[in-house]
Order: sequence, then C-alpha cells, then structure tokens
Amino acid sequence: MKYQKVVPHLWFDTEAEEAVQWYTSIFPDSEIIAKDTLADTPSGDATQMVFKLMGYEFMAISAGPYAVKNPSISFIVQVDKENEELIDKLYKELKKDGQVLMPLDKYPFNDKYAWVQDKYGTSWQLWLREHRSGKNNIVPSLMFANGNKGKAKEAMKLYVDTFKKSEHLASLNFPPGMEPDTDDMIMHAEARLGKKRFAFKDSGHKHDFNFSEGISLLVKCDDQKEIDKYWEKLSAVPEAEECGWLKDKFGVSWQIVPKVMDDMFEHGTSEQLARVTQAFLKMKKFDIEQLEEAYNKK
Repeated sequence: MKYQKVVPHLWFDTEAEEAVQWYTSIFPDSEIIAKDTLADTPSGDATQMVFKLMGYEFMAISAGPYAVKNPSISFIVQVDKENEELIDKLYKELKKDGQVLMPLDKYPFNDKYAWVQDKYGTSWQLWLREHRSGKNNIVPSLMFANGNKGKAKEAMKLYVDTFKKSEHLASLNFPPGMEPDTDDMIMHAEARLGKKRFAFKDSGHKHDFNFSEGISLLVKCDDQKEIDKYWEKLSAVPEAEECGWLKDKFGVSWQIVPKVMDDMFEHGTSEQLARVTQAFLKMKKFDIEQLEEAYNKK
C-alpha cells in the first residue's frame, strides 16, 4: 500500500481542528482523514488531525502554546497555468487576518507569486507554474538563515543520503550583486526525499526566527530497523530527543514514527490508545515492540 513517507506536522495551541477545517475548505482536492485525541499528555488532552490538501498529506495537533510556527519552513503551492485563478482565490483567503510577506505580483523569478503567513502562523508561497497539465502540487520549503546561512546544500545532501528513493534534482545559486545573499549561497534547490519534492534555500538577511517544533517533519517507518537508522542519521541534539521527536544539526525537528501507529489510531479503542500514549510519553526513540505490547495488553 502506498503512503507518504514524510508528512509535515503543524503545531497549534488549541486551534488545530478549526485550522484544518478552514484549510480543507479553501484548498481544492482536500479532505480530513482522521481526528484522534491523545489523552493525558503534558499538554492535557491533545487533538490530532490527519488531512490532505491538494492530495498532499499533513498532520496537525493542538498541544498548547509551547511551539510556534514561522516561515523557516513554508509550503510552496505550485498552481498549474490552467488553474491560474486558484492563486487569486488562495491569496485572498490566506491573507485574511494574516501577514503578507511578499504581495501577489509578477517577479523576475515568477509571473504570479506571493508569500503569505496565514492567521494560524503557517506560511504559504503561491507559485504559478507554466505547465498546462491541470495538476497542482505542494512542496515544503526549508530556509537556512542566521546561524544556518549557507548550509542549505549541506542539509540537502544529508537528507538525500539518509532517505531511500531520494535524489538531488536542481540547484541555483544567487547571482552576484544580491548581497547579503552571496553567489556561494543557494537561491533555490530541489530534492526528492522518499518520492516527494522538497525545496531548499539560503538567506543572508537577518530573521527573528529559526527552525522550531512549530513545523516538524514526521517520518513513517516500516520497522524498528528503519526507526533506528533515521534516528542515528538525523539526531544531533540529545536534549531534544523526546516522544519520537529529535532535532538535526540544523535545528530542524523530525518525528520518527512507526507506520503501525496509523493502524493503532485508526482501529484502536480509547483504552488502547490511552495505553499507547502513556507508553510513548516515556520514550525518546520509539520502540515498536513496547508500543504493540501496550496496545495489545489485556
């Protein structure tokens, strides 16, 4: 069965369900797949949502005011020329009570582009694609700034080397004369990680944000061997290891999670899910055997 290997995970204080309902109402080809409650977490009862926007899977959680989303990870919404009016619609909706980072306009790099941070703190780059295939895509974009400035190439190599079915697709450096963005820095690059495209860029400008747990990348693993592999390759901040979460050397947050947990949350009773939740709250790296033991306990 096919599934999305890497799933962006959005952290909300209390608004996950409200935000997901809004996103799925304004993006085409969208649906809410699941809603679950993680009982008795350090944040209380946390609502977790699984949903798709334009066929691309996301997760969201209401888990208190402990993490804040910012534009260091944004989502490029590539709109096919055939569907150009969708950019106008999304721009109008996403900027309501949000913040326009770059207004909708024609730019040297794209004929119709905007960068907006919505009212829930999620950042979207709207991008007109010249194809006429009728297909639209979402591409997570990671911006390497401040202490990470100039490290986009290194990060992309680490991720391509780590994930199966991955490859570097393209890189374009800044041209001369765009300081503080210098010509040894990546203006735009793309790689395929686990069959899905990701974008990377450097920024020489000062920003008041860095990568945070507000947007993390959840990796679905087939078995314990795969969990161990990703944990070993990516984890670089021991004190950040908690409940399947880790931080890599660039500060990007990842969740390394067994795929079997999808089945547990889909089919489990509230008692089973409560036992699984209490089991994983005690873990750093997930142990599939212990999770299954908690789930199947009589």
